[in-house]
Amino acid sequence: MSTSKFRHEPDPDNPGWMIWEILEEDRFNRFLGPFRVRKESDTIARCRMWPQRGHSNLADFVHGGVVMSFIDVALFAGSRTLGIEHAGRSVTLDLTCQFMAPGKMDEPLDAEVEILRETGRLVFLRGIVVQDEVKVSAFSGTIRKVSPPK
Repeated sequence: MSTSKFRHEPDPDNPGWMIWEILEEDRFNRFLGPFRVRKESDTIARCRMWPQRGHSNLADFVHGGVVMSFIDVALFAGSRTLGIEHAGRSVTLDLTCQFMAPGKMDEPLDAEVEILRETGRLVFLRGIVVQDEVKVSAFSGTIRKVSPPK
């Protein structure tokens, strides 16, 4: 039995993408379903989820709370993908989101995450959630890095 609580490795079914998965099934992140990341440039990472019925609102679009949860996880996954070592154990200080269009069900939803600035304890980020060519939402957020393990 593995003592690791996290899986981050190349996805054999999606070349160029990395699996980003918490192994404990009773953790919130598992609610989002399969989650993938890839580095687009030195400052931009792309995160992907696949909305399912459990992510829908009564209008059969992706629920806004799911979009914001996806963005929150993408801040950390994107930061880690871009080399910020302790991003996974950090905390969200703030997150703003502007909804621009409904997310459709059963089509991949991508968050393009850009690091604007990193200081000793903070990471400032912004991005956009897209589905095909449709801009679903824009966001900005700040995460506070925890102290490195001793």
